[in-house]
Amino acid sequence: METTWRAVAVTAVAPIAWGATYVVTRHLLPADAPLWGAALRALPAGVLLWLLARRMPRGAWWWKAPVLGALNFGGFFVLVYVAAQLLPSSVAASIMALAPLVLAGLAWPLLRQRPTTRWAMGSVLGIAGVILIVGLGAGAVPPAGVAASAVALISSSLGAILTTRWRDDTPLLATTSWQLTAGGIALAAVASFVEGAPPTVDATGVAAYAGIAVVATALAFVCWFAGLRLLPAGTVGLIGLLNPVTGVLLGIAVGGESLGLGQIVGIGAVLTAIAVSRPRRTRTATT
Repeated sequence: METTWRAVAVTAVAPIAWGATYVVTRHLLPADAPLWGAALRALPAGVLLWLLARRMPRGAWWWKAPVLGALNFGGFFVLVYVAAQLLPSSVAASIMALAPLVLAGLAWPLLRQRPTTRWAMGSVLGIAGVILIVGLGAGAVPPAGVAASAVALISSSLGAILTTRWRDDTPLLATTSWQLTAGGIALAAVASFVEGAPPTVDATGVAAYAGIAVVATALAFVCWFAGLRLLPAGTVGLIGLLNPVTGVLLGIAVGGESLGLGQIVGIGAVLTAIAVSRPRRTRTATT
């Protein structure tokens, strides 16, 4: 049991770090260069992890790394940007809250992890909690935005499952660095075409980019992929619901936002969902 909780704690580093990026991005980074923001997040993180791993791709990893980089970072970040431009944040967050269902659905045929009743109960509770946290008071919802968000969700979920399925004895730092580097290069190319030159930022902006690259990308994705090795994919998806929880709590602490009763209940529901769905053993064939 203690080992399982350690795995949960390691995995939780990722969504908590991602949730913190909302506040950092909103207050410290330019709002008109989201693609460059994604590229400057992924590419330096990939280089940093490569300097620690000091290994070049071998064999099939020369094509696997770009595929995973596109699914987990390149295509995912671009689609999230498109969805953010078209959808209210509450709708986008609610769609992404379906990650436990998509991860578990893909894990069943690809990783042979069958969903369990405990996981199903946790998923219903967790998704309901996210809806309470972000709310659904949006007006008209553009279908194109929903499609972009849904494809982003499927892309990142498939990337996560394939990262687990294709794992071998190659160190996790190395495979993560290759993915981030490949995805970062693709993002930089798209950003150059769409947004032009990289944005000019002051020392605070440089520090913010560095923090996001090191903590919310390099460290976070190593923890995320480690969690996928230690826990069922559906459970990892539920732990990912800590992302909006962190964003709301930091918005209150830093941005002076208020916390309503519905959000309090929603946060409690997410935390309960993670506890309910936690597997009894660290490694298991079920979700």
